[in-house]
Amino acid sequence: MPDHLPATVTEDAAHRFTREAAWVLLTEWTASESLRKHALAVETCVVAYAEQNADALGLDPASRAKRIELYACTALLHDFDYERHPSMEEHPFVGVSELARLGWPAALRTAILGHAGYSGVPRVTHLDKTLFACDELSGFLTACALVKPSRQIADVELASVRKKLKDKAFARGVSREDVYQGAAELGLDLDAHIAFCLAAMQQRAGILGL
Repeated sequence: MPDHLPATVTEDAAHRFTREAAWVLLTEWTASESLRKHALAVETCVVAYAEQNADALGLDPASRAKRIELYACTALLHDFDYERHPSMEEHPFVGVSELARLGWPAALRTAILGHAGYSGVPRVTHLDKTLFACDELSGFLTACALVKPSRQIADVELASVRKKLKDKAFARGVSREDVYQGAAELGLDLDAHIAFCLAAMQQRAGILGL
């Protein structure tokens, strides 16, 4: 049994780190509906990239499903400790420590650390870069939807997103630098990145409440 697992965790249990388990952990730590929806929005974009990447790699069905689930869990849990530990001194470090105690995969924990630029953890893998690239952007796209009269993401267009990115008064909490850097780290044109995430979120609008 891996050394980082507590003695009460069996080898069989170590393979039960599923999306369902991630959602249960998220909801145990996070009561805020907006934070839960943010997790779902990030998951939506991250999983869309996971599917694209898995297909590009030509993965077999089992490997593809495993990869997608890892990305989904990482996205759902990236901010799971934020409600309890919102300071830069604690988030995401407290959450990652808890994930390590529970035996969640190192790849997931490293990506979560890397999404916080101040952690000092480099973003190396596709998962690392994808989580970072989708975090701030998904929040920004949500903000763009909520100012629409319909409050629906179906009514959000690429041109309006680009215009609002230049408006520093809009969604002040979203780091434009992170949005731009995220696209660059994935090797994507910013418009292509925005359009990809926007389409993914539009497809899951009902689940996202948008």
